[in-house]
Amino acid sequence: MTDKTIIDILNGQFKQADPETTLRFLHEKYPGKVAFSSSLGAEDQIITHLIARSGLNIRIFTLDTGRLFYETYDLIERTKSKYNIDIEVFFPDHAEVEKMVNKKGLNLFYDSIENRKLCCTIRKINPLKRALEGVQVWVTGIRKEQSVTRKDMAMFEWDNEYNILKYNPLIDWSEDEVWNFIRGNRIPYNILHDKGYLSIGCAPCTRAVEKGEPARNGRWWWENPETRECGLHLRVKTN
Repeated sequence: MTDKTIIDILNGQFKQADPETTLRFLHEKYPGKVAFSSSLGAEDQIITHLIARSGLNIRIFTLDTGRLFYETYDLIERTKSKYNIDIEVFFPDHAEVEKMVNKKGLNLFYDSIENRKLCCTIRKINPLKRALEGVQVWVTGIRKEQSVTRKDMAMFEWDNEYNILKYNPLIDWSEDEVWNFIRGNRIPYNILHDKGYLSIGCAPCTRAVEKGEPARNGRWWWENPETRECGLHLRVKTN
């Protein structure tokens, strides 16, 4: 069975299913081989809530780039405490970071897209590769509405870079649906969201946005919208 056939079957089978049902199916079909990468964003907090509420054996991990907001670190601890769960933290290789910073400077990402992508590779993509070792299903919190780079993504995809099945449970959710669910279930979230930070990553590369402005406009705002991805969610093959 080809990757495309698997993807087509899953997207058809679970098109109308709620995320909790689909997560339970994946947990049973791929025991111990499902992992959720959380950036602690609003969508990710919903998925964490669903995993914890259902008692599913799905690993939850996050990437600590070394440049995160204090509020993000605080949310990690609040989330672990509320749900009594473990959240694995993966760090970048210190030697790679030191070499990059000593050669190009602490804030190299402002100088060029090439530099920014290098920083994202060392601080995020390389640690992600370690986190996904041995994993068969990668769960993420991306949504189509978040940016032009994500509008064509599907619920199930095949990630060719990591040779892994990718499940995006909230891909078709709206911003209102996300926040209605968070408030209705009293899910902890990053308090920076209340200050206009709709998409939260590293502190130097994140800013608040104006009302009505797309969420991803607050990330790498000095670049064109088409380049505003760190590289974690671009290399996808669905046909």
